[in-house]
Order: sequence, then structure tokens, then C-alpha cells
Amino acid sequence: MTAGVPSRAIEKELWAAGHDVVVGIDEVGRGAWAGPLMVGAAILPRDRRVNGVRDSKMLTEAGREFLFNRIAGWCDAWAVGGASQPECDELGMAEAQRLATRRALAALNVTPDAAVVDGRWNFVGTSVAHVETRVKADLNCLSVAAASILAKVTRDRLMRDLHAQDPRYGFDRHKGYATRDHLDAVSRFGYSDAHRRSFRPPTLFDRI
Repeated sequence: MTAGVPSRAIEKELWAAGHDVVVGIDEVGRGAWAGPLMVGAAILPRDRRVNGVRDSKMLTEAGREFLFNRIAGWCDAWAVGGASQPECDELGMAEAQRLATRRALAALNVTPDAAVVDGRWNFVGTSVAHVETRVKADLNCLSVAAASILAKVTRDRLMRDLHAQDPRYGFDRHKGYATRDHLDAVSRFGYSDAHRRSFRPPTLFDRI
């Protein structure tokens, strides 16, 4: 396997073990200051491939947008579930991620019997009967990489919509993540409705 090019190796292991419907799952937005947390879920066909699929972090915004419709049309099934800013604050990030995952899985038109997630934490829980946690699955597992692009593009589009509603914060540029410009905007204007109150940069404690 070429470094940085995801394959179906993990999916093939699971298919060989008798798991017919394998879903790749990835989250975006967990570490952002503003906007929702989103989880993508992608079920791939066994015999066709879309060229250029990588972990979303390895692609440019334009590259992800270019691939989005191709991946959506290629998947046997896909969905993106979200947890809103209030839900992130009220539930905490761990439970918000579980909630977004349940919503993504519920939106699929099939029921997976195995899931692959990036890292060591099984945030899918009992929503899928068998869960594989794999470090760097977003880099190496094709369905997880596809899910990462679907989730990232969906969230980026929402953040651009938030920017159109209130351009003061520059959500179209940083998508709600921590940047100096974002910090400066929050220091100047305070929190917007899109900001998570549980994410409080230390330098802002006395200002907001």
C-alpha cells in the first residue's frame, strides 16, 4: 500500500470475516470553537473506486469540493450526522460525538454490521455490532477517508453559510477553528450564537 493512499484492506478483512456491510466513520469539528461537530459515515462498493480519495486533512478545500459529489455518487450509502453548538455545550464533546454518530448511522438506508473508526476510542458504541478502532484509519482505510471528506465538506459549507449571515468572525476562512484572526474577532465582538460557550480561550476570560 502506497503511503498516504487509503485502501480497502481493512474492509476486506471484515468482509472475509463475514461482515457484509462495513461502514467507515470519521468526525470533524470536535476541536473547533464554533459551529457543529459532524460525523460522516460511508459504505463503499466492493468493485469500484474513485481516484484521489485521501484523508480530508491532506486535501485542499477545492480538492475536497471536487471529490464530494463523486464520492457521494460512488458510495452504496452515506450520511453525515451533526451535534449543534448548544448540544456540544450541554452534553460535552464525547457525548456530542456519540450523538452525531448515531444520527449519521440512522440516516443510512442500510444497517451496517461492522464499522471502522480512526483512533483508539470506540465512539460508535453499540450502534454497530462490531467496531474496529484503527490508528490512522483516516489515512489508510478508504471508507474512513471517504467519510472524512463527506463530513468535512458538509461542515465547511455550513460554516460558509454562517459567515454569510455574520461575516465579522471569518468563518469562511478558519471554519470555526482556533486562529489568531478568530481570537481577535471574538475579543472584539464577543461570542456569536455559533460559538461554543464551553470553549473559552484563556485570554478571553476577563473579556467575555
